[in-house]
Amino acid sequence: MKSISDIIVVKSERHDVAYVLRICAVAALGGILFGYDTSVISGAIGPLRDYFHLSAAETGWAVSNVVVGCIFGALASGWLAHHFGRRLTLFFCALLFSAQSVGAALAPTFFWFVIFRLIGGVAVGVASAVSPMYMSEVSPKDMRGRALSMEQFAIVFGQLVVFIVNYLIARSATETWLQTLGWRWMVGSEIVPCILFCATIFLIPESPRWHMTIGREEDAKKTLTRISNEQHALTLMSEIRESLSAEGTQTNFSLRRLFADRNARWIVFIGAMIAALQQVTGINVMMYYAPMVLKNAGSDMRGALFQTIWIGLALLIGSVLGAWIVDRKGRRFLMQFGSIGMILSLLVVSWALYMQTTGPLALSGMLFFMLMFGLSWGPVAWILISEIFPNRFRAIGMSIAVASNWVANFLVAQGFPMISENEWLKSHFHGAFSMWLFAAFGVFAMWFVLRFVPETKGISLEKIETTMMGAPLRQQAQPVITPQTAAKPR
Repeated sequence: MKSISDIIVVKSERHDVAYVLRICAVAALGGILFGYDTSVISGAIGPLRDYFHLSAAETGWAVSNVVVGCIFGALASGWLAHHFGRRLTLFFCALLFSAQSVGAALAPTFFWFVIFRLIGGVAVGVASAVSPMYMSEVSPKDMRGRALSMEQFAIVFGQLVVFIVNYLIARSATETWLQTLGWRWMVGSEIVPCILFCATIFLIPESPRWHMTIGREEDAKKTLTRISNEQHALTLMSEIRESLSAEGTQTNFSLRRLFADRNARWIVFIGAMIAALQQVTGINVMMYYAPMVLKNAGSDMRGALFQTIWIGLALLIGSVLGAWIVDRKGRRFLMQFGSIGMILSLLVVSWALYMQTTGPLALSGMLFFMLMFGLSWGPVAWILISEIFPNRFRAIGMSIAVASNWVANFLVAQGFPMISENEWLKSHFHGAFSMWLFAAFGVFAMWFVLRFVPETKGISLEKIETTMMGAPLRQQAQPVITPQTAAKPR
């Protein structure tokens, strides 16, 4: 027979799942714009390159310049999210997305195209940190994985939609029209989800954890009670209050304090590595340059654009599967399983390119890669960097991790066309070299997770630091935080 305390605990853990998913779905519109903005270039890059007469390096810059904006946006996201709140910061992102979609579509020169894409990059960088940050802070611990998977689902959905839009624009168009106007329609079509995001962002509450950091406890209690019930809200507020008082609130947590804190340095390093490794596995070659890869495998331009729809669909299916099992199987299992599948897929694509086969082998390898990435590194990397940082430095920690993600993204986006079009590598390996390189990074990524990343499934955000510092392979190098050690002066 259950005791009264057991009944209270059970009651306090009941949540309004539908409400949590609704507010996370609105926040995830930032992910849709993230996916749409970063992938629209895949269909536009060919006509854009011909219209502005770009070299290989300039072609890479046309794709990767947005990532430079993402880096600065990610670094600024922590400051913006702390000083203005998560919700207002996301609205600011929506305005920047709108400005760049119109400006880049009307750009008279390559210079102005780059300027407006940089503005969009800032929006992507901020949204890529703040949107999952918000979701992690409003989601109960036992459904945090599912809620945060909505961010990856939204990113992939945005990518799939833009692949379809790009194909529909190019399907009946002439090459001349695509070079002069088609790519402008592709870039400008982003204004539609921008308007939707602007119209809905103020329908969701502000993050209760942000309210706690600025002393608005009644507002935090109201939101947490709506998410679950008053008993659970009071219990969680007590944990948040204790977490914030242990080392000072985020208001006082500067970069100087971050690098002076051994625990914080280690956790930020883990987060930055997870974020960067997600990019160097080859995902954005598939997202940015899929038509170029498929053309190397024998497809024409329209056929390549049509095939990118299937690539986006495979990623979407993988994301749905990942969201379904991430809170059942855990983060580490999915990362390991997905890494093996991604490595094998890249080897299949590299074989097709190296042997210069014109059949479906390259496309099959790319589809399986997207499926494996979608159920593993795609959602789980964002889940991990959203939940491994303690309250006291979550905003600044996430901004550094997401900036690392975009730095790695830039290196891949800028470097791939230069590697792909290198005459010596092309003549000897026929485009396979880059796939071998990404497969090698996949092996390293799997090793890193096995060695340094603990399981975080079901761990409260207020207890995450103990879990991170108590990882078995880290115990000898760094003690676990306890009340006694936390009380000692640093």
